[in-house]
Amino acid sequence: MSATSYSRSNHLSLLHRGAEFFPALIHAIDSASVEIYLETYIFAVDDTANQVRDALIRAASRGVMVYVLVDWLGTGRSNVALLQAKFEPSGVHFVAFNPWFQRGIARTHRKIVVIDQRLAFLGGLNINDDLISDDDSGMRLPAPRWDFAVSIIGPLVDDVHAEVATQWKRQSSQTLRRRLGQLRQLRQWYASRPSVQWQVAEAALVVRDNLRNRVAIERQLLQALGRAHHSAVLVTPYFAPGRKLRRALLHAATRGVDITLLIGVGQFVMQDAVAQSFYPRFIHAGIRLVEYRATQLHAKAAVVDDAWATLGSSNFDGLSLFVNHEANIIVRDANFSMVLRDTIARGVAEGTTITAEDVAQFSWLRRVGNRLAFLLYRAVLKIITAGRYTK
Repeated sequence: MSATSYSRSNHLSLLHRGAEFFPALIHAIDSASVEIYLETYIFAVDDTANQVRDALIRAASRGVMVYVLVDWLGTGRSNVALLQAKFEPSGVHFVAFNPWFQRGIARTHRKIVVIDQRLAFLGGLNINDDLISDDDSGMRLPAPRWDFAVSIIGPLVDDVHAEVATQWKRQSSQTLRRRLGQLRQLRQWYASRPSVQWQVAEAALVVRDNLRNRVAIERQLLQALGRAHHSAVLVTPYFAPGRKLRRALLHAATRGVDITLLIGVGQFVMQDAVAQSFYPRFIHAGIRLVEYRATQLHAKAAVVDDAWATLGSSNFDGLSLFVNHEANIIVRDANFSMVLRDTIARGVAEGTTITAEDVAQFSWLRRVGNRLAFLLYRAVLKIITAGRYTK
């Protein structure tokens, strides 16, 4: 599959926060009749995650083939063991990605669900409670985590399904008899399902891995910023892009493009310091920097010229753009882009704009600390990405 293979006739629905995402997800799981693939970085053991877990078990008890892939590091070794103890006796096929770093340092950071190859969910939401911090601290958040997902019906679902099915096959082996049984069930379902056409958006699945698509997501961002005429708004909890993306943002700003960055802060001191090391140059270039402090910001999204949009699992940092497995949707549709832009604008309005005066008041100790944090981050990323982070 091409990293930029666009399809038409897709119906997309934007889901903001877990309050919209989890009821839709559980309803879809309970409606499944043949097959479910779920891939996530974090599958917690909390009330919200347990509702999803129980829905998957109910589906397996109906004879639905259920495949769950979680990241070993993101989910945690103890939680992986608890989930395995629940899933395997219930008939849910369960695998943890890259346990004990057996396949290197890369993690699967993707958040994807495909139901009966007719409905897909993709975005930034893990399977965890919106009101509990996702950094293992167990801290209760002051408001629900700020994040996005999108539901997809249409031809793009085939691409998403192919991606998760391929990822699953890389992790596990199945007998020929089981594969033939799965194929027979899927053929029976396809023959009976109704034909539905949706005319909403032009969209593409863009994935990042360390084989076929090593720079696919970054390339899409660079191209969109390079073609930008009047505006670009980017949202990320962790801001530490490589040199190319930093330059693309600065060049767009010098061309007169109105750029806003909504950045999550307050979760990791080191990450905040790295992001703040870019503030002086970005503000000098006319880029608006807004810190979101109301709760944990976890969304990864961008809108350019109110006509091009992306959201998914990829942060704008070195780990997402150069190391981990990620999945984003790219949408070329004015209506969808403006809905996403308006939702982001509400987050910007809730945030705190960082001014040149604010940066000027940084103490010399804070400036030195920010610079040292960036140098350390760059050195580590340069090593683990074989120099790609600094190119």
